Amino acid sequence: MIRSLLKLSRPRFWLYLAGPVLVGLAYGASSLGDLLSPISLALFVYFLLPANVFLYGINDVFDADIDEENPKKDERETRYRGDRTVPVAVAVCALLGLGFLLVTPPAAWPWLLGFLVLGAEYSAPPLRFKTTPILDSVSNGLYVLPGAMAYATLSGSQPPFLAVLGGWLWAMGMHTFSAIPDIEPDRRAGIRTTATILGESRTLAYCAACWLAAAGLFALLDVRAGVLLLVYPLLVLAWVARDVTISRAYWWYPAINTAVGAVLTMGGLWGVLHG
Repeated sequence: MIRSLLKLSRPRFWLYLAGPVLVGLAYGASSLGDLLSPISLALFVYFLLPANVFLYGINDVFDADIDEENPKKDERETRYRGDRTVPVAVAVCALLGLGFLLVTPPAAWPWLLGFLVLGAEYSAPPLRFKTTPILDSVSNGLYVLPGAMAYATLSGSQPPFLAVLGGWLWAMGMHTFSAIPDIEPDRRAGIRTTATILGESRTLAYCAACWLAAAGLFALLDVRAGVLLLVYPLLVLAWVARDVTISRAYWWYPAINTAVGAVLTMGGLWGVLHG
């Protein structure tokens, strides 16, 4: 059961939620003690595993029929087969998330609640954003919310608007890029997404535009951050120029995102140590 839940949580993608937390903590902290505080550690642990069980568990339950056509589920991911353990685990993880309302400042609450609502309604009825083109992409700004929550928790104030907006656009591009390998399975299952509507080439252009806009917004905060984020639209050009299949490149992004996130985090840590 534990092994099944771990596989369901997509370990390869754990840092997609926990990584923004590290970035938010690094920029929200005023001292090294803040970074090592119990609440900082609790946020990191929650968004490393329980939040991923919550997010992907809901996705797998409500996508069970669609996933029968998805080749990604053959080896690297799991198919939901009606195991009652999954809904129970999802509910427990949601309650754990709500528990942070008791130990975080009010400034952090909108980001936490936004994550839980969007995380559920991306896959679950009645909204099920993932089946509505454009909304499926926009709703995936939810991946930035843990970082905003972490920042607000340590600083007691809201994160810079440009950082949230830039991060949201980055997440939109990342989500839509990840939907490209699912275009044919989704079409066979009758699912409409931004990627199925645009097709592969125009979806790549959409992702590049989101990432370029994200880089521009971050550059308004810090030119170095903007230059760093340019790696994403440049990679799109590289995949097209070298004729790399997106289904192959897709599996490289956990490492790419980890490297970019590490640089951003180190920038924040430098400010804490030398600010």
